[in-house]
Amino acid sequence: MAETVAGAGKRTVQVLDTEEDLAVALAKYTADLSAKFVKERGAFTVVLSGGYLIDCLRKLVEPPYADSVEWSKWRVFWVDERVVPKDHVDSNYKLAYDGFLSKVPILPGNVYAINDALSAEGAADDYETCIKQLVKSNVVALSTSTGFPKFDLMLLGMGPDGHVASLFPGHPLVKEKERWVTFIEDSPKPPPQRITFTFPVINSSAFIAMVVAGPGEVDAVHTALGNSQSPNTLPVQMVLPEEELAWFLDKQAASKL
Repeated sequence: MAETVAGAGKRTVQVLDTEEDLAVALAKYTADLSAKFVKERGAFTVVLSGGYLIDCLRKLVEPPYADSVEWSKWRVFWVDERVVPKDHVDSNYKLAYDGFLSKVPILPGNVYAINDALSAEGAADDYETCIKQLVKSNVVALSTSTGFPKFDLMLLGMGPDGHVASLFPGHPLVKEKERWVTFIEDSPKPPPQRITFTFPVINSSAFIAMVVAGPGEVDAVHTALGNSQSPNTLPVQMVLPEEELAWFLDKQAASKL
């Protein structure tokens, strides 16, 4: 299923029979884009989120991808992060490192975690400064249409309330238009202090994979992709990358479509 999204690129929706099939499809999608961008740019900039998305990437650390992907060309970032120590159970960095990054030969210097010694505001400022330096050095591309950083692939999950990154329904940060990275100290989902990319950065990405599995987000999936008459726009409905938004759903998540 493919369709055009107004003001953006193509939207595709894959419904896989099982979460295992979803993981296989996601690995192929990611590996194919890695090959594309390494050939075109000599690098592949990837943005991760937390949650079960990391588990869905598990096929990347298995054949054929473990040995064929050019891991040394990857640059890894986080779309949002909980402001906790890197070894904390709530850390998205720890989740990704334990479940994925430690199992492939990505160069440690190419993994950009937040400075967990700073406050939420300080960590957001520091992360934005880091990305601006990488844009200046052409490691991260710049969108010619928006002036915001253009990451090659952003891998996103979605909460039951339709939130993406740490951008929650009704929160003022959903409307932030200037900052690249900002912070939240009153997250409705614990822990309360987080940093997050803003929608201008999210939507300047070339490709975004939206990964949803299980029954927990079925209503939000229906609102975003079905014939829901809900008058409220969920944050996930505001995701419009420049080239392609690819939804990866298992049958449970898609059961109301």
